[in-house]
Amino acid sequence: MSTPYCCPNCKTNRSRFNIIRQVPQSVKLDPQTGNIIEQYSSGELSPFHMAYKGPEIRVQCGSCGLVEDERTFIKFGQM
Repeated sequence: MSTPYCCPNCKTNRSRFNIIRQVPQSVKLDPQTGNIIEQYSSGELSPFHMAYKGPEIRVQCGSCGLVEDERTFIKFGQM
């Protein structure tokens, strides 16, 4: 996070952002009620449960509200 950001949507904001740290929680839900039946730790997923592979950090523009992957804001900040 030591690189400059720029919003790819409004193209003017370079200073006000919300950093969103994503913390995935792997669970098995009851299909009828939606209640959590089982919670998995990252190393103990069942064979049919795929681990989360998305970005760890997402960024929201503090001016227009756009939420994107951090790399998008970094690329526009380098221009």
